[in-house]
Amino acid sequence: MAFGINNITVVGNLTRDPELRFTPSGTPVTSFGIGVNRGIQNKATGEWTNETSFYKVTAWHKLAENCAESLNKGDRVLVSGVPSIESYEAKDGAKRDIFKIIANVVAPSLEYAICKIEKNERGEFSAGNKGQYTDAGAEEKQGYQKNAPQGDDLDFSNDDIPF
Repeated sequence: MAFGINNITVVGNLTRDPELRFTPSGTPVTSFGIGVNRGIQNKATGEWTNETSFYKVTAWHKLAENCAESLNKGDRVLVSGVPSIESYEAKDGAKRDIFKIIANVVAPSLEYAICKIEKNERGEFSAGNKGQYTDAGAEEKQGYQKNAPQGDDLDFSNDDIPF
């Protein structure tokens, strides 16, 4: 069975503030909308018109928390993730489609803005901890640093490097 890559990357503006919620097991999930503008030129008249595509974006775990804390309506962002389409019947009986993206990456667009990057403390995802990220304690971090091989303690040669 062959597997393919199903990924979409869009750059657009948030149509609403991110909404942070938690699943019953405590997993953070954020949803927000993004509008992507595209200019189309009429070849006959040479006139330009704008067309906008709308996407519903869902982010999970630490990405969800970071989106909720960092983003606001109108912000220009890059979103990359897995696309899907959800169909439903509107009140007027018409069939409608919602284009969704389950985000793997959300980043600010620096085309018209600047931002200051603040790194989160690195956590570890644990499904056994109700699907939440946990920060390693000071003792665990210290123990890791003590046990890590240093300089001459590394056991490999140039023949081990594949390039």
